[in-house]
Amino acid sequence: MLGMAPKTARKRTRSTTRERGSEKPDGERERSGRTPRAIWSGTISFGMVSIPVRLYTATESHDVQFHLLHKRDGIRLQNVRWCPKDEKSVPWDEVVRGFEYAKGNYVPITDEDLDHLPVKTVHTVDISDFVKLEEVDPIYYDKAYYLAPEETGAKAFVLLRQALEQTGRAAVAKVAIRDKESLCLVRPYQDVLSMDTLFYANEIRSTKGIAVDGAGVSPKEIQMAISLIENLSDTFDPERYHDEYQAALKKLIGAKVEGAPLPAAPSERGEKIVDLMEALRASVEATKKKASDRADEKAPVTRTRTISSRRRKSA
Repeated sequence: MLGMAPKTARKRTRSTTRERGSEKPDGERERSGRTPRAIWSGTISFGMVSIPVRLYTATESHDVQFHLLHKRDGIRLQNVRWCPKDEKSVPWDEVVRGFEYAKGNYVPITDEDLDHLPVKTVHTVDISDFVKLEEVDPIYYDKAYYLAPEETGAKAFVLLRQALEQTGRAAVAKVAIRDKESLCLVRPYQDVLSMDTLFYANEIRSTKGIAVDGAGVSPKEIQMAISLIENLSDTFDPERYHDEYQAALKKLIGAKVEGAPLPAAPSERGEKIVDLMEALRASVEATKKKASDRADEKAPVTRTRTISSRRRKSA
């Protein structure tokens, strides 16, 4: 089980009551400092082993952030916590969370109230199962975190990580973070453990009403689609992919700031191919060279060594 530090978690929950956009994202706050800042601390326990750990956010946003302006004069608008009864803005120290149990009727919920929740995950998280990682469909993944050991728990932490690696398993558990109990998956990642919060089954929407049947796809069309997939197949390397939209957006913003002409809009693509088989055939032909080039990039070293070794033998 994971033992939570409830006070640390409670401090973080207060920020969730703020209006959207009033706080920097976790990743942005971390980038402003030299080292990541733990957002939670506790212990991982399995059997009789207890491992003190710290929790860090694993992802960060690089999206361009916009603000709301008054269209007429370009002045930035302010988010105000307005009390319609007192007809004035309310400071943060007078703000509490509340639940609307009936139309217009609210009950306030304090941190002390939450401490009385009759569930284990307020203070601890139980690891209930160990499962194969490939059994968890990616649609269940929500938010990624890193778990790193405290100095006193380094050996036990490495033991757990290596055991998970060698068995190909991940730990299914529950954790309460930011006023929400989440299902989570603890798994090895590089030299730490990743803790991914998961959606519950009832949070995944059904495909009923949007699913389609075979729609009369022919065997030839399937084979052609398979050929296209094979031509475009490669190993996954995340460094190959870049957010071109954000890069273009920053250029556009820079041009507007400097009063320069805006970048040219993309030209219209060629004529649309209505016939599916014709579109597949054209795509396969267009990707043949790419598949061939990719094979050539991987093969030369092996062929060169083979040729050179044969020459040495003949000599």
